[in-house]
Amino acid sequence: MLSLPLSSWLKARGIHYGWAVLATTFLTMLATAGAMGSAGVLIEPLRAEFGWTTSEISTAMAIRLALFGLFGPFAAAFMNHFGIRAVVMTALAMIAGGIVLSLAMTELWQLVLLWGVVIGIGTGMTALVLGATVATRWFSARRGLVVGLLTASNATGQLVFLPMLASLSEGFGWRAAMVVVVAIILAAMLLVLMLMRDHPADMGLAPYGGAGIVPAPKRDRRLTELLVAPLSALREASGSKVFWILFFTFFVCGLSTNGLIQTHWISICGDFGIAAVGAASMLALIGAFDFIGTIASGWLSDRYDNRWLLFWFYGLRGLSLIFLSLSGFDLYQLSIFAVFYGLDWVATVPPTVKLSAEHFGREKANITFGWIFAGHQLGAATAAFGSGWIRTDYDTYMPALYIAGVMCVIAALSVLAVSRRRDGMPVGQPA
Repeated sequence: MLSLPLSSWLKARGIHYGWAVLATTFLTMLATAGAMGSAGVLIEPLRAEFGWTTSEISTAMAIRLALFGLFGPFAAAFMNHFGIRAVVMTALAMIAGGIVLSLAMTELWQLVLLWGVVIGIGTGMTALVLGATVATRWFSARRGLVVGLLTASNATGQLVFLPMLASLSEGFGWRAAMVVVVAIILAAMLLVLMLMRDHPADMGLAPYGGAGIVPAPKRDRRLTELLVAPLSALREASGSKVFWILFFTFFVCGLSTNGLIQTHWISICGDFGIAAVGAASMLALIGAFDFIGTIASGWLSDRYDNRWLLFWFYGLRGLSLIFLSLSGFDLYQLSIFAVFYGLDWVATVPPTVKLSAEHFGREKANITFGWIFAGHQLGAATAAFGSGWIRTDYDTYMPALYIAGVMCVIAALSVLAVSRRRDGMPVGQPA
């Protein structure tokens, strides 16, 4: 392991080791997000090779997105018990194994099992809950910025790899593109093995910006208690209106991003005669603006009312999707869409994490956010399947774009019902 000598080297230069953990987590989430985003490249090649319909392929992708979110709360509990490094290594092995086995698939049920279940669970254990856990454990200061950076890596990774993967898929077949994804995952595994540590206390450090060393909690729970903990957290949080508002708005967030645009964008553009590489390049442009928007969102969430930030983020995203549904998909209009939609892609995450921590407490923040993130992925699964169904039955994606836009506007109005946190209020109670 390089963590101890690297920590000493950084300390001599006045740099906290938490930034090394942040960089490792950033690159890991970037790699696993590439695996998530690569699904968008598969729809057209799988239809051509196996004759499966868009609706059938979308079913597997919807399962993947649902498990990606539903496994988040349990992943948080596993990280609390087994440690971040052990959970992340297991997850990366599942993702790589699922992709490798899918290279030989010939039946639809194999697509559902490998891309739906195996990769869904693997990516679920390295989703935004990982970023929230690292931010909570390793940083007392600059937490909003850290969440913004890690969210940007997750979202941007799902987009920036697409032009390369689309080009490989067109030139050498979809299997060649997937081999590249596996190589990236293996590189991430090596990085985690060498540099990731579970707690600042493991390095004899306080969290960045913290006053003292926080001892690592004891891992004395039985497996049954470990599995029940997320359900108990859900039961407690479900009594709060704040939880349900954040759950609903994050449902809309997933419906209007991962499930619709990330999964179906190449097919949407294909209906207008735009080649896969060109469509993927536009997604990469969205990813570039997303990186800027999400980091800016993290910075803003440390300084301004997070409710109003979410109002503007959801509102502008909704208007951009409605604009796209009415556009002619020419370069000028797509460029306008890419800027506004990209800035809002997942800018909603840092304010949502901050509101979750404020209302449910630091100790339960990662598990509670895990359930809120489950809402995000249930929304994504709904859009992935629903958009495929709309395209199969109506021969167009435009109703799906319009529905997603309207839902974003509703979410923007809903978040204003979250009241400000009042000092002394018991954790988990309605604000």
